[in-house]
Amino acid sequence: MIKFGTGGWRAIIGDDFTKANVQLLTCALARMMKDSGSAEKGFCIGYDRRFLSAEAAKWAAEVMAGEGIHCKVLDREAPTPLIMFTVKQLNLDYGMAITASHNPAIYNGIKVFTSGGRDADERVTAEIEMYIADLCGKPINTMNYNKAIDCGTVEEIDSFNDYIDSILSAVNTEAIKQRRLKVALDPMYGVSQTSLRTILLTTRCDVEVIHERHDTLFGGRLPAPNEDTMKSLVNYVLDHHCDLGVATDGDADRIGVIDDCGEFLHPNRILTLLYYYLVKYKGWHGPVVRNNSTTHMLDKVAESFGEKCYEVPVGFKHVSAKMRETNAVIGGESSGGLTVRGHIQGKDGIYAAALLVEMVAVTGKRLSQLYKEILDTYGILYTHESDYRMTAECKQQLTKLLFADKLLPEFSLPIEHISYLDGCKIYFKNGGWIIARFSGTEPLLRVCCEMQQQHLAEQTVQTLQEFLKL
Repeated sequence: MIKFGTGGWRAIIGDDFTKANVQLLTCALARMMKDSGSAEKGFCIGYDRRFLSAEAAKWAAEVMAGEGIHCKVLDREAPTPLIMFTVKQLNLDYGMAITASHNPAIYNGIKVFTSGGRDADERVTAEIEMYIADLCGKPINTMNYNKAIDCGTVEEIDSFNDYIDSILSAVNTEAIKQRRLKVALDPMYGVSQTSLRTILLTTRCDVEVIHERHDTLFGGRLPAPNEDTMKSLVNYVLDHHCDLGVATDGDADRIGVIDDCGEFLHPNRILTLLYYYLVKYKGWHGPVVRNNSTTHMLDKVAESFGEKCYEVPVGFKHVSAKMRETNAVIGGESSGGLTVRGHIQGKDGIYAAALLVEMVAVTGKRLSQLYKEILDTYGILYTHESDYRMTAECKQQLTKLLFADKLLPEFSLPIEHISYLDGCKIYFKNGGWIIARFSGTEPLLRVCCEMQQQHLAEQTVQTLQEFLKL
């Protein structure tokens, strides 16, 4: 039952996320490391605030110790990007985070990282799954956690300061200090508040925090920064006259932003703003990378600066791989994850927040003004999105219809071409597009459309929805 999706392995707690499965996956990874000669470097484990995350980190460490692999465990709950940073800093070949990221509270999971702190690609996860299949029903070696600590096989470490210093060294702290910005934070009961508060207070920002206590139910909300879950932050920004509001998901690798006018900035806007800022105001050169469900506004910005925008499948491992290949300035996804050249090769909501604050400080312009500058230059693109929850039987039927039979409705716009690289994406001759793809982390069909008119985006989604009988 252990199958990796686009963001690692995630499962419902008590159903498939169990001690036995956590240790089975870890043992498979340990055996793979030993067979490939990577075990000598050791291993790193971190965990977030979810129910059973701390316990699962110990379960995993006990397996690594039982396999004779030196295991470094972060000594407290940590953002996923901090864990990725630690893997990179320690020059390890592998590491893991116990997290289900932005999934509902009933989920937990494991993300596996490879050399440089990157998300494990399909080749690595497929190999782990092969080892899992071979281990099923066989005994797993473990060593008691406290005993492993005493004999030095497991070591608890703290890399918080190094991670924070790496971000502070990458942003213009003096420019931020001069502005004395007021920033509201919503960690969504997750793990970002200590890191973000430390960075912002160091740069002399006034910081207000909501939803910071430890709550494994995430306040009864989905721990994902979107328009529906960030209404409290909107009110806080407006009531307290903040320069901006920042939210992060449960493990802090994704970001959500409220501007100075209390408007939710879709991740498409955030990614566009940061790329525009880095190439225009900071003078960086290079392409941008986005997945196939992310705004084509990035294509317009890149073209205007003589650069290229590369499209890849969903999954940040594809974004980071293309960034390495092309030396891209920035890469990201419409789900709120992004990274910048020179930082870790994975999503980091904390670094993204620091860079947004720098952007406001350096330009002397509010977020609303900066985005208006982009719209005045490149025009407006409208997005319409819908998610459809479904059963396994429904998914099977839709898979046959869309990807085997390759049947589509009669759209009102002429089609330029169709891509089945990841899902089904239809490119229209007017420059608009629509994509339908199954989520790699939840039982959902995601549909997203972008057009130059809002009614066209809504109409196109409705046409596909009616055709698929959703």
